[in-house]
Amino acid sequence: MLRIEKIDTNSKSDVRRFVSIPYRLYQNNPYWVPPLYIDAEMQLNRKKHPYYEHSDADFFIAVRDEKVVGRIAVLENRPFNQYHGTRKANFYLFECENDLEVARALFNRAAEWALSRKLDQLVGPKGFGALDGYGMLIEGFEHRQCMTMTNYNFDYYPVLMEALGFEKEVDFVSCYLSADVFTLPERIHRIAQRVQDRGTLTVQRFQTKKDLKAWAPRIGKAYNKAFVNNWEYYPLTDNEISFLLSNLLTVADPRLIKVITHGDEVVGFLFAFPDLSAALQRARGRLLPFGLIDILLEMRRTDWVAINGAGILPEYQGRGGNALLYSEMEKTIKEYKFQHADLAQVAETAVQMRSDLVNIGGKPFKNHRVYRRAL
Repeated sequence: MLRIEKIDTNSKSDVRRFVSIPYRLYQNNPYWVPPLYIDAEMQLNRKKHPYYEHSDADFFIAVRDEKVVGRIAVLENRPFNQYHGTRKANFYLFECENDLEVARALFNRAAEWALSRKLDQLVGPKGFGALDGYGMLIEGFEHRQCMTMTNYNFDYYPVLMEALGFEKEVDFVSCYLSADVFTLPERIHRIAQRVQDRGTLTVQRFQTKKDLKAWAPRIGKAYNKAFVNNWEYYPLTDNEISFLLSNLLTVADPRLIKVITHGDEVVGFLFAFPDLSAALQRARGRLLPFGLIDILLEMRRTDWVAINGAGILPEYQGRGGNALLYSEMEKTIKEYKFQHADLAQVAETAVQMRSDLVNIGGKPFKNHRVYRRAL
C-alpha cells in the first residue's frame, strides 16, 4: 500500500526521514556528492532560512510497506511570481525509486498543493535560492556532481518526467575546461590591461575572508543587477543576499574570488571555488569526526575548480568588461595550478555567455533540464 505523508518541519525525526532519502538511494553511486546534513536540514528550517520570510513550501514523502520510497518539495516563490507576472509552483528535492506509481503519487500531491494556492504551473527542479542547483540531469550521468552547486540524479528520472506529461522549460549547460587548452588570445589580455590602465575598471582581489566579507553588500547589489535578464531571476532580499554570501564564504578561498569595480561600484564578479566534491563524498554528510578536517585539506589538494557565478553588468559588457572577466578567469585557473574547471550551469537563454565559454575552449559535458507542466 502506497501513501503520501506530509513532513512536519518542526519534528527532527520527520526532517531526518526526508533528508536521509538520497543517502540511501545513491549510497553506491560514485558520481553523487552528498550534501552536509546541516545544509540539507536548513532548507526545511522555517525559522532560519530567509526564503520563508516571503514564501512558502511543504515537503512530502512516499511510503510503501513502511519503507520511504520517494520524496518531493513543492514551493511558492511569491517574489518570483510577482516579478514575472506568473503563478508558478516549483518542485525540488525530488527523489524516487524507479517506480512510475511512486513518482505519479508524489507529483499528484504536489499539484494538489499548487492548485489549492491557485497556481497554474508546476516547474522544476528549482529550489530555495541562487545556490540551489537548477534542473534535472539529462546528459552527463558519467560525470561527478559539482559539489552541491548542481544536482545529480539517475538516468531514469527524465523518463519518469516525460511519462508524467512534463515538458522542457529551459536547459542549463555546464562546460568542462582543461587548463591545457585554456589560453586566451593575447589581444584579450591586452584589452583587459588597457581597460585597467585607463582606470575605467579595476580588479579587486582578496587575501582573507574578512576582506571579502567587507565587500558583501556591494557584491550583493551587483548580483541583483547582473542577472536581471536571467530566466531564474527575482530580486533577492538583503537577508537572502547575506545568507547567500555567508554560504559562499564557507567554501571559498578568498584568493579565487574576483570583483570588478568602476569607481566604488561593483560592476562584475568571478566566483571560483576549489572543488571539494571528493571530500564531501568521503564525509557522507557529516563534519565530525573527520569530515571538516578532510574538507579543509581538500581545498589545497584538489586540482578541480568550480566556477559558479560570473557576470558583468550589461552596460559594461561592451566596454572591455568581458575581456577583463575572462582574463581573470584564466589567471585564476593557471596561477593556482588547477588542471580542470567546471563552468557550472549557464542557462541556454544566456546566449552571449554560452558563446563566450565555447570560444575560450569550454566543452559542454553536463546538461540539466527544468521541466514544466500545466495544472
